[in-house]
Amino acid sequence: MSKAKTNKSVKKRFIVTKTGKVLYRPGGLNHFLSKKTGKQIRNKHGLRELTGTLAKSIKRLLPYN
Repeated sequence: MSKAKTNKSVKKRFIVTKTGKVLYRPGGLNHFLSKKTGKQIRNKHGLRELTGTLAKSIKRLLPYN
């Protein structure tokens, strides 16, 4: 049986922790920052947790992480 391939684009965008949580960095911090309020910009800092069936599908695309 062949090895499962990791989806490289998913590998760049998501992190799976040791406890199995899927973390991601929210988008929208690259340009047009002058239109956004300080509160919007602050809320996009850091990592967010992904839950539900979407997290399960991301884990399936990252078999060795």
